[in-house]
Amino acid sequence: MNRRQMISLAALMAAAPALAMAQAAPTATGGDRFAPTEVAIRDDFETGSIVVVSRDFYLYHVVAPGRAIRYGVAVGTAELVWKGKATIGRKVEWPSWRPTNDMIARNPDAYQKYADGMPGGPQNPLGARALYLYDDRGNDTAIRIHGTTDPGSIGRAVSNGCLRMRNEAVISLFDQVPIGTPVYVF
Repeated sequence: MNRRQMISLAALMAAAPALAMAQAAPTATGGDRFAPTEVAIRDDFETGSIVVVSRDFYLYHVVAPGRAIRYGVAVGTAELVWKGKATIGRKVEWPSWRPTNDMIARNPDAYQKYADGMPGGPQNPLGARALYLYDDRGNDTAIRIHGTTDPGSIGRAVSNGCLRMRNEAVISLFDQVPIGTPVYVF
């Protein structure tokens, strides 16, 4: 990351709290605050980019200057929240999954049985779609924006660092964003 990118990212990170104050139009979702909703945001975010405000459990897909679709997400637990800038480097429908070595070491009772991986499908914890985040050197960050088998986890800090979405939401986002989409996580 060069100096200009660092300064731009720092400015965005400083401004993230203002993004969290985005105002949603009334919805017909019965008060589900994590349902996809079009909201007004500051107009200096790149159209097409994804902005995540972890502390508020929202992901914003910027669809026009000053407009975004806001989705509810689950984020990493306190010590596992990932923050930074990445790009979508890979997209997979019904992804396979293997816990990281760190996950297995932290909780072998839960994860050791999956050390050889798990095929994609409705029981896979990555859900229906996954967007793989890569750093500016093209390295996989091991962070994903993905679906979930536990939609009740949305709006909570429960993951091992990834960003979970309801399956219908991640399918919608997956269909709208190309490889190379910038992602900012605050």
